[in-house]
Amino acid sequence: MSELPLSQDATREVGHFRVRCECFLDADGTVHGELPRFAQDRSEVVGLYEAMLVTRSFDEKAVALQRTGRLGTFASSLGQEAVSVGVASAMQSDDVLVPSFRDQGAQLWRGVTMEELLLYWGGDERGSDFAGPRNDFPVSIPVASHLLHAAGVALALKLRGELRSAVCVFGDGATSKGDFYEALNLAGIWRLPAVFVVNNNRWAISVPREAQTAAATLAQKAIAAGMEGVQVDGNDVFAVRHVVEAALARAGSAPTLVEALTYRLSDHTTADDASRYRDDAQVSRHWKQEPVARLKRYLTEHLGWTKQEEEALLERTRERVEEAARRYLDTQALPATAMFDHLYERLPTGVAAQRAEVAARASHGERDND
Repeated sequence: MSELPLSQDATREVGHFRVRCECFLDADGTVHGELPRFAQDRSEVVGLYEAMLVTRSFDEKAVALQRTGRLGTFASSLGQEAVSVGVASAMQSDDVLVPSFRDQGAQLWRGVTMEELLLYWGGDERGSDFAGPRNDFPVSIPVASHLLHAAGVALALKLRGELRSAVCVFGDGATSKGDFYEALNLAGIWRLPAVFVVNNNRWAISVPREAQTAAATLAQKAIAAGMEGVQVDGNDVFAVRHVVEAALARAGSAPTLVEALTYRLSDHTTADDASRYRDDAQVSRHWKQEPVARLKRYLTEHLGWTKQEEEALLERTRERVEEAARRYLDTQALPATAMFDHLYERLPTGVAAQRAEVAARASHGERDND
Protein backbone atom coordinates (compact mmCIF):
# COMPACT_ATOMS: atom_id res chain seq x y z
CA MET A 1 0.00 0.00 0.00
CA SER A 2 1.45 3.36 -0.98
CA GLU A 3 1.57 6.19 1.52
CA LEU A 4 -1.54 8.33 1.87
CA PRO A 5 -1.40 11.87 0.49
CA LEU A 6 -0.97 14.46 3.22
CA SER A 7 -4.18 16.22 2.23
CA GLN A 8 -6.34 13.12 2.72
CA ASP A 9 -8.03 12.92 6.13
CA ALA A 10 -9.71 9.55 5.70
CA THR A 11 -8.30 6.57 7.52
CA ARG A 12 -7.78 3.20 5.97
CA GLU A 13 -6.24 -0.12 6.88
CA VAL A 14 -2.73 -0.29 5.47
CA GLY A 15 -1.77 -3.75 6.62
CA HIS A 16 -2.45 -6.69 8.90
CA PHE A 17 -0.45 -9.66 10.13
CA ARG A 18 -0.70 -13.04 11.80
CA VAL A 19 1.99 -14.84 13.80
CA ARG A 20 1.92 -18.61 13.52
CA CYS A 21 3.32 -20.88 16.22
CA GLU A 22 4.77 -24.27 15.24
CA CYS A 23 4.64 -27.32 17.53
CA PHE A 24 4.89 -31.06 16.84
CA LEU A 25 5.39 -32.53 20.32
CA ASP A 26 3.27 -31.68 23.34
CA ALA A 27 4.72 -31.79 26.83
CA ASP A 28 3.53 -35.40 27.23
CA GLY A 29 5.11 -36.46 23.92
CA THR A 30 1.85 -36.43 21.97
CA VAL A 31 2.45 -35.84 18.25
CA HIS A 32 0.53 -33.15 16.37
CA GLY A 33 0.32 -33.15 12.59
CA GLU A 34 2.78 -34.78 10.24
CA LEU A 35 6.30 -34.88 11.59
CA PRO A 36 9.23 -33.68 9.49
CA ARG A 37 11.14 -36.51 7.84
CA PHE A 38 14.15 -36.20 10.16
CA ALA A 39 11.87 -36.67 13.19
CA GLN A 40 10.86 -40.08 11.87
CA ASP A 41 14.46 -41.26 11.56
CA ARG A 42 15.51 -43.03 14.76
CA SER A 43 19.21 -42.27 14.40
CA GLU A 44 18.48 -38.58 13.82
CA VAL A 45 16.22 -38.38 16.85
CA VAL A 46 18.73 -40.21 19.06
CA GLY A 47 21.37 -37.73 17.90
CA LEU A 48 19.20 -34.79 18.94
CA TYR A 49 18.43 -36.43 22.28
CA GLU A 50 22.09 -37.17 22.96
CA ALA A 51 23.06 -33.58 22.16
CA MET A 52 20.53 -32.25 24.64
CA LEU A 53 21.67 -34.70 27.32
CA VAL A 54 25.29 -33.72 26.75
CA THR A 55 24.39 -30.05 27.04
CA ARG A 56 22.54 -30.61 30.31
CA SER A 57 25.31 -32.76 31.77
CA PHE A 58 27.93 -30.21 30.71
CA ASP A 59 25.95 -27.44 32.40
CA GLU A 60 25.70 -29.44 35.64
CA LYS A 61 29.47 -29.98 35.67
CA ALA A 62 30.21 -26.33 34.87
CA VAL A 63 27.99 -25.16 37.73
CA ALA A 64 29.72 -27.61 40.08
CA LEU A 65 33.13 -26.31 39.01
CA GLN A 66 32.01 -22.73 39.59
CA ARG A 67 30.62 -23.53 43.03
CA THR A 68 33.97 -25.02 44.03
CA GLY A 69 35.99 -22.04 42.78
CA ARG A 70 37.40 -23.68 39.65
CA LEU A 71 35.36 -21.78 37.04
CA GLY A 72 34.13 -18.23 36.66
CA THR A 73 30.52 -17.08 36.44
CA PHE A 74 28.54 -19.48 34.24
CA ALA A 75 25.15 -19.28 32.47
CA SER A 76 23.26 -22.57 32.47
CA SER A 77 20.83 -23.45 29.69
CA LEU A 78 18.77 -25.80 31.88
CA GLY A 79 15.36 -26.25 30.26
CA GLN A 80 16.40 -24.53 27.04
CA GLU A 81 18.45 -27.27 25.39
CA ALA A 82 15.99 -27.76 22.54
CA VAL A 83 16.54 -24.21 21.33
CA SER A 84 20.31 -24.52 21.00
CA VAL A 85 20.30 -28.05 19.60
CA GLY A 86 17.36 -27.39 17.28
CA VAL A 87 18.99 -24.27 15.85
CA ALA A 88 22.41 -25.83 15.33
CA SER A 89 21.06 -29.05 13.82
CA ALA A 90 19.21 -26.97 11.20
CA MET A 91 22.37 -25.15 10.10
CA GLN A 92 24.81 -26.08 7.36
CA SER A 93 28.42 -26.51 8.42
CA ASP A 94 29.52 -23.36 6.58
CA ASP A 95 26.80 -21.14 8.05
CA VAL A 96 28.01 -18.72 10.72
CA LEU A 97 26.75 -18.98 14.29
CA VAL A 98 26.72 -15.74 16.29
CA PRO A 99 25.84 -16.90 19.83
CA SER A 100 25.04 -15.24 23.11
CA PHE A 101 26.18 -16.57 26.48
CA ARG A 102 23.64 -19.41 26.84
CA ASP A 103 24.12 -21.25 23.56
CA GLN A 104 26.62 -23.94 24.53
CA GLY A 105 24.30 -26.62 23.12
CA ALA A 106 24.58 -25.07 19.66
CA GLN A 107 28.32 -24.58 19.99
CA LEU A 108 28.91 -28.17 21.07
CA TRP A 109 26.82 -29.45 18.14
CA ARG A 110 28.92 -27.38 15.73
CA GLY A 111 32.24 -28.67 17.03
CA VAL A 112 33.33 -26.37 19.83
CA THR A 113 34.75 -28.66 22.50
CA MET A 114 33.68 -28.79 26.13
CA GLU A 115 37.25 -28.07 27.13
CA GLU A 116 37.25 -24.87 25.06
CA LEU A 117 34.01 -23.71 26.64
CA LEU A 118 35.36 -24.41 30.12
CA LEU A 119 38.53 -22.50 29.31
CA TYR A 120 36.44 -19.54 28.17
CA TRP A 121 34.34 -19.50 31.35
CA GLY A 122 37.54 -19.97 33.33
CA GLY A 123 38.85 -16.67 31.96
CA ASP A 124 41.26 -18.16 29.41
CA GLU A 125 41.15 -16.55 25.96
CA ARG A 126 42.25 -19.81 24.37
CA GLY A 127 38.68 -20.96 24.93
CA SER A 128 37.55 -18.66 22.12
CA ASP A 129 40.10 -20.00 19.64
CA PHE A 130 37.94 -22.86 18.40
CA ALA A 131 39.70 -25.77 16.73
CA GLY A 132 36.45 -26.66 14.98
CA PRO A 133 34.06 -24.01 13.57
CA ARG A 134 36.61 -21.32 12.74
CA ASN A 135 34.06 -18.90 11.28
CA ASP A 136 31.65 -19.06 14.21
CA PHE A 137 31.79 -16.13 16.60
CA PRO A 138 32.83 -16.45 20.24
CA VAL A 139 30.44 -16.06 23.15
CA SER A 140 28.91 -12.58 23.38
CA ILE A 141 28.30 -11.32 26.91
CA PRO A 142 26.91 -7.82 26.11
CA VAL A 143 23.18 -8.02 25.50
CA ALA A 144 22.11 -7.51 21.85
CA SER A 145 25.36 -6.05 20.50
CA HIS A 146 26.08 -9.27 18.59
CA LEU A 147 22.93 -8.84 16.50
CA LEU A 148 24.71 -6.02 14.70
CA HIS A 149 27.71 -8.29 14.23
CA ALA A 150 25.40 -10.89 12.69
CA ALA A 151 23.96 -8.29 10.31
CA GLY A 152 27.50 -7.39 9.30
CA VAL A 153 28.39 -11.04 8.70
CA ALA A 154 25.26 -11.51 6.60
CA LEU A 155 26.08 -8.41 4.56
CA ALA A 156 29.58 -9.72 3.90
CA LEU A 157 28.20 -13.07 2.78
CA LYS A 158 25.77 -11.35 0.44
CA LEU A 159 28.42 -9.05 -1.06
CA ARG A 160 30.68 -12.05 -1.66
CA GLY A 161 27.86 -13.98 -3.29
CA GLU A 162 28.29 -16.85 -0.84
CA LEU A 163 25.31 -19.16 -0.42
CA ARG A 164 25.37 -19.37 3.36
CA SER A 165 23.74 -17.56 6.25
CA ALA A 166 24.37 -15.92 9.59
CA VAL A 167 22.38 -17.31 12.52
CA CYS A 168 22.17 -15.17 15.64
CA VAL A 169 20.72 -16.37 18.95
CA PHE A 170 19.81 -14.04 21.82
CA GLY A 171 17.48 -13.70 24.80
CA ASP A 172 14.12 -12.00 25.10
CA GLY A 173 15.69 -9.08 26.95
CA ALA A 174 17.74 -8.27 23.86
CA THR A 175 14.57 -7.42 21.94
CA SER A 176 14.22 -4.33 24.13
CA LYS A 177 17.59 -2.95 23.07
CA GLY A 178 18.27 -0.50 20.25
CA ASP A 179 20.83 -2.88 18.75
CA PHE A 180 18.03 -5.38 18.08
CA TYR A 181 15.92 -2.90 16.12
CA GLU A 182 18.90 -1.56 14.20
CA ALA A 183 20.06 -5.04 13.20
CA LEU A 184 16.58 -6.07 12.06
CA ASN A 185 16.13 -2.83 10.15
CA LEU A 186 19.40 -3.39 8.26
CA ALA A 187 18.57 -7.04 7.57
CA GLY A 188 15.13 -6.13 6.31
CA ILE A 189 16.06 -3.26 4.02
CA TRP A 190 19.13 -5.01 2.59
CA ARG A 191 17.46 -8.46 2.45
CA LEU A 192 20.34 -10.06 4.30
CA PRO A 193 20.82 -13.84 4.57
CA ALA A 194 20.24 -13.93 8.32
CA VAL A 195 18.09 -15.77 10.83
CA PHE A 196 17.58 -14.10 14.21
CA VAL A 197 16.45 -16.49 16.96
CA VAL A 198 14.95 -15.16 20.20
CA ASN A 199 15.46 -17.62 23.03
CA ASN A 200 12.41 -16.39 24.93
CA ASN A 201 12.95 -17.96 28.34
CA ARG A 202 10.54 -15.42 29.87
CA TRP A 203 13.17 -13.64 31.99
CA ALA A 204 15.70 -10.88 31.28
CA ILE A 205 17.66 -11.63 34.46
CA SER A 206 14.96 -10.67 37.01
CA VAL A 207 12.61 -8.82 34.62
CA PRO A 208 9.69 -10.98 33.43
CA ARG A 209 8.62 -11.01 29.80
CA GLU A 210 5.39 -9.11 30.51
CA ALA A 211 7.32 -6.20 32.06
CA GLN A 212 9.66 -5.86 29.08
CA THR A 213 7.31 -5.01 26.23
CA ALA A 214 3.63 -4.41 25.45
CA ALA A 215 3.89 -6.44 22.23
CA ALA A 216 1.67 -9.53 22.26
CA THR A 217 4.55 -11.57 20.80
CA LEU A 218 8.23 -10.93 20.23
CA ALA A 219 7.95 -12.47 16.77
CA GLN A 220 5.74 -9.61 15.58
CA LYS A 221 8.60 -7.16 16.08
CA ALA A 222 9.81 -8.44 12.71
CA ILE A 223 6.84 -6.83 10.94
CA ALA A 224 8.15 -3.28 11.21
CA ALA A 225 11.48 -4.44 9.74
CA GLY A 226 9.75 -5.95 6.71
CA MET A 227 10.56 -9.55 7.47
CA GLU A 228 8.69 -12.64 8.58
CA GLY A 229 8.28 -13.35 12.27
CA VAL A 230 7.29 -16.79 13.52
CA GLN A 231 6.89 -18.41 16.92
CA VAL A 232 7.90 -21.95 17.78
CA ASP A 233 7.55 -24.12 20.86
CA GLY A 234 11.11 -23.88 22.12
CA ASN A 235 10.74 -27.05 24.18
CA ASP A 236 10.02 -29.06 21.02
CA VAL A 237 13.34 -29.72 19.30
CA PHE A 238 11.54 -31.01 16.19
CA ALA A 239 9.66 -27.75 15.78
CA VAL A 240 12.73 -25.58 16.42
CA ARG A 241 14.80 -27.45 13.83
CA HIS A 242 11.94 -27.46 11.30
CA VAL A 243 11.28 -23.72 11.61
CA VAL A 244 14.94 -22.74 11.46
CA GLU A 245 15.52 -25.02 8.46
CA ALA A 246 12.66 -23.27 6.65
CA ALA A 247 14.05 -19.85 7.60
CA LEU A 248 17.49 -20.81 6.32
CA ALA A 249 16.00 -22.11 3.08
CA ARG A 250 14.65 -18.64 2.29
CA ALA A 251 17.54 -16.71 3.87
CA GLY A 252 19.05 -16.04 0.46
CA SER A 253 16.15 -13.74 -0.36
CA ALA A 254 14.78 -12.68 3.00
CA PRO A 255 15.75 -12.71 6.69
CA THR A 256 13.55 -14.18 9.44
CA LEU A 257 12.93 -13.58 13.13
CA VAL A 258 12.12 -16.75 15.09
CA GLU A 259 10.76 -16.55 18.64
CA ALA A 260 11.36 -19.79 20.53
CA LEU A 261 9.08 -20.07 23.57
CA THR A 262 10.82 -21.84 26.45
CA TYR A 263 11.59 -21.25 30.14
CA ARG A 264 14.73 -20.68 32.16
CA LEU A 265 14.64 -23.34 34.88
CA SER A 266 17.94 -22.22 36.40
CA ASP A 267 19.23 -18.98 37.84
CA HIS A 268 20.22 -16.39 35.23
CA THR A 269 23.86 -17.21 35.97
CA THR A 270 25.75 -18.60 38.93
CA ALA A 271 25.92 -14.99 40.20
CA ASP A 272 22.11 -14.85 40.43
CA ASP A 273 19.53 -16.12 42.93
CA ALA A 274 16.26 -16.46 41.05
CA SER A 275 14.33 -17.26 44.22
CA ARG A 276 14.42 -13.54 45.01
CA TYR A 277 12.04 -12.72 42.16
CA ARG A 278 10.02 -15.87 41.33
CA ASP A 279 8.46 -18.62 43.41
CA ASP A 280 9.07 -22.36 43.28
CA ALA A 281 5.50 -23.12 42.22
CA GLN A 282 5.95 -21.15 39.02
CA VAL A 283 9.18 -22.95 38.14
CA SER A 284 7.66 -26.35 39.00
CA ARG A 285 4.90 -25.84 36.44
CA HIS A 286 7.48 -25.35 33.71
CA TRP A 287 9.47 -28.44 34.72
CA LYS A 288 6.52 -30.43 33.37
CA GLN A 289 7.18 -28.97 29.90
CA GLU A 290 10.97 -29.28 29.72
CA PRO A 291 12.45 -30.56 26.44
CA VAL A 292 14.66 -33.48 27.43
CA ALA A 293 11.93 -35.50 29.13
CA ARG A 294 9.56 -34.62 26.28
CA LEU A 295 11.87 -36.08 23.64
CA LYS A 296 12.63 -39.12 25.79
CA ARG A 297 8.90 -39.89 25.94
CA TYR A 298 8.68 -39.69 22.17
CA LEU A 299 11.71 -41.95 21.74
CA THR A 300 10.33 -44.50 24.18
CA GLU A 301 6.74 -44.56 22.94
CA HIS A 302 7.32 -44.23 19.20
CA LEU A 303 10.85 -45.41 18.42
CA GLY A 304 11.42 -48.23 20.89
CA TRP A 305 14.02 -46.53 23.08
CA THR A 306 14.99 -48.96 25.86
CA LYS A 307 16.14 -48.59 29.45
CA GLN A 308 19.44 -50.23 28.53
CA GLU A 309 20.05 -47.70 25.76
CA GLU A 310 19.21 -44.86 28.12
CA GLU A 311 21.60 -46.07 30.80
CA ALA A 312 24.41 -46.62 28.30
CA LEU A 313 23.93 -43.12 26.85
CA LEU A 314 23.92 -41.53 30.30
CA GLU A 315 27.16 -43.31 31.17
CA ARG A 316 28.87 -42.26 27.92
CA THR A 317 27.74 -38.71 28.46
CA ARG A 318 29.04 -38.63 32.03
CA GLU A 319 32.42 -39.98 30.93
CA ARG A 320 32.72 -37.41 28.14
CA VAL A 321 31.95 -34.52 30.45
CA GLU A 322 34.25 -35.74 33.22
CA GLU A 323 37.12 -36.24 30.77
CA ALA A 324 36.66 -32.71 29.38
CA ALA A 325 36.66 -31.31 32.90
CA ARG A 326 39.88 -33.20 33.71
CA ARG A 327 41.58 -31.80 30.61
CA TYR A 328 40.43 -28.30 31.50
CA LEU A 329 41.71 -28.57 35.07
CA ASP A 330 45.04 -29.98 33.85
CA THR A 331 45.60 -27.11 31.41
CA GLN A 332 48.51 -24.94 32.48
CA ALA A 333 47.33 -21.41 33.20
CA LEU A 334 48.56 -18.54 31.07
CA PRO A 335 50.73 -15.86 32.70
CA ALA A 336 49.00 -12.76 34.07
CA THR A 337 50.29 -10.72 31.14
CA ALA A 338 47.96 -12.69 28.84
CA MET A 339 45.12 -10.38 29.86
CA PHE A 340 46.75 -7.67 27.72
CA ASP A 341 47.58 -9.76 24.69
CA HIS A 342 44.24 -9.82 22.85
CA LEU A 343 43.15 -6.21 23.32
CA TYR A 344 44.96 -4.31 20.56
CA GLU A 345 47.10 -4.99 17.54
CA ARG A 346 49.61 -2.61 19.10
CA LEU A 347 49.30 -1.78 22.78
CA PRO A 348 48.86 1.94 23.59
CA THR A 349 51.70 3.41 25.61
CA GLY A 350 49.76 3.48 28.88
CA VAL A 351 48.54 -0.09 28.56
CA ALA A 352 52.01 -1.28 27.52
CA ALA A 353 53.37 0.24 30.72
CA GLN A 354 50.77 -1.64 32.74
CA ARG A 355 51.72 -4.88 31.04
CA ALA A 356 55.36 -4.31 31.81
CA GLU A 357 54.50 -3.66 35.46
CA VAL A 358 52.50 -6.88 35.69
CA ALA A 359 55.36 -8.79 34.06
CA ALA A 360 57.87 -7.31 36.50
CA ARG A 361 55.73 -8.17 39.51
CA ALA A 362 55.26 -11.72 38.25
CA SER A 363 58.99 -12.10 37.74
CA HIS A 364 59.69 -10.72 41.20
CA GLY A 365 57.21 -13.16 42.71
CA GLU A 366 58.89 -16.08 40.94
CA ARG A 367 62.30 -15.05 42.36
CA ASP A 368 60.81 -14.81 45.83
CA ASN A 369 59.37 -18.30 45.49
CA ASP A 370 62.74 -19.64 44.42
